[in-house]
Amino acid sequence: MAAADKSKPYIPLAGSADDAWSNEDEATATCFCGAVQLSFPTQGPGLVDTFICNCTDCRKITASMFATNFIVADSHLKHLRGRANLKTYSQSKTIASGRTMTNYFCSTCGTLMYRVGARFPGTSILRVGTVDDFHLHETKLKPRVEQYVKDRVGWLGGADEVKQVQGSAYATKTPSKL
Repeated sequence: MAAADKSKPYIPLAGSADDAWSNEDEATATCFCGAVQLSFPTQGPGLVDTFICNCTDCRKITASMFATNFIVADSHLKHLRGRANLKTYSQSKTIASGRTMTNYFCSTCGTLMYRVGARFPGTSILRVGTVDDFHLHETKLKPRVEQYVKDRVGWLGGADEVKQVQGSAYATKTPSKL
């Protein structure tokens, strides 16, 4: 079996949207029902960083054991449709920085599209799982760092070739550009 050409988009049927796209510089992220669609940069300066998070909030909000995320400069994030369909939930009680984190969900299907933290103004944290081009999951959006390793479940090993950080990778600084 020949290896897949990961330089070309691979957009499988996943959810209800059928208008996803990807090119060298930009791609789409869509909620499960297709009501909300974003476009984002696939390289710097708009693509700021990529990371895995094992913190307890990411575990709870994704209903999974970790979240795979990427940070985009807000100046490069575009709402193609469904902005009015997004609902928010904000809190600071369980956020490590003590600052408010606002979550943007599709009000139809509940997909978490992105998070905005008061600690890092001007950026949004998107979920790799919403990205329509599955080749980007393994290429341009491959995590650079895994944070909150101290909270990772024991039966899950660390990601290969990814920097491991016990707490926040961004505790003392703003995310650096890729």
